[in-house]
Amino acid sequence: MKLAIVTDSTCDLTADQLAALDVHRVHLYVSFQGQTHRDWIDITPKAIIEGVKGGAELPTTSQPSPEDFAAAYREAVTAGAEQILVITISSAISGTYQSANIAAEDAGVPVTLFDSKQASIGIGNLVRIAAGMRDEGIGVEDVVRVLERTRDTMRVLFAVDTLDFLLKGGRVSRTSALIGGMLNIKPMLTLEDGKIVPAARARGTKKAIAELVTRLKSHAAAHPGPLVIDFLHSQDVAAAETLKRAVQDAGVQYEGGDVYEIGAVIAAHVGPGTFGFYAHVRP
Repeated sequence: MKLAIVTDSTCDLTADQLAALDVHRVHLYVSFQGQTHRDWIDITPKAIIEGVKGGAELPTTSQPSPEDFAAAYREAVTAGAEQILVITISSAISGTYQSANIAAEDAGVPVTLFDSKQASIGIGNLVRIAAGMRDEGIGVEDVVRVLERTRDTMRVLFAVDTLDFLLKGGRVSRTSALIGGMLNIKPMLTLEDGKIVPAARARGTKKAIAELVTRLKSHAAAHPGPLVIDFLHSQDVAAAETLKRAVQDAGVQYEGGDVYEIGAVIAAHVGPGTFGFYAHVRP
């Protein structure tokens, strides 16, 4: 049976990359400066950061509607899909999965939903794996089993430069944001069971990078196998490149090594100057 794959824009793969993978993309939305924008189409992370620096109110984000997903399903079916696999951002931090599920009721073909419990390139890498297996003729049930095993080895850790965006989103208290700004404290966050949780904190970028490397090495030791690492940033590619060099200098053996900019939706929550890594064991 011909399998179509659908994901959402927070996977942070480019339109060209998704086209090469033959994967459909459904966009989340960013409300900013009085307008609603489609993630990665109508607005970029740079536009958000520059706008906020210029005095604009912090943006808000929203999930795709069920109709947005229904349109993607119709497009896939028109192109000959006999079943659909949907890989979404973590259901614990977005209602995107719920919209995809509602739309699946009237898709006309079987729809399998996979909650990545991840964000950004963590989703993107699961999409890549799924597309590769589909192209080899592997059935959706086996694809999902491999995605589940890969997801279990995933680790994201990122340092945040400013707590203002997290404060607006309710992730930190006003007192914590004030103290963090005064002391140059960089909180480090991760995802656990799909939820954003604090992992550590460090004073200054240099110590934050050292902590990120230490925790990456611990993760690698706990998950033997071919390690794939990608590096992330929000309007601070230099920090991501510095982290990449530090990982190399620490002797960590890995595949991948690409540097990705976090998309507008996630950047709206973590703010500028965010950087970190995504790691998983290649299946």
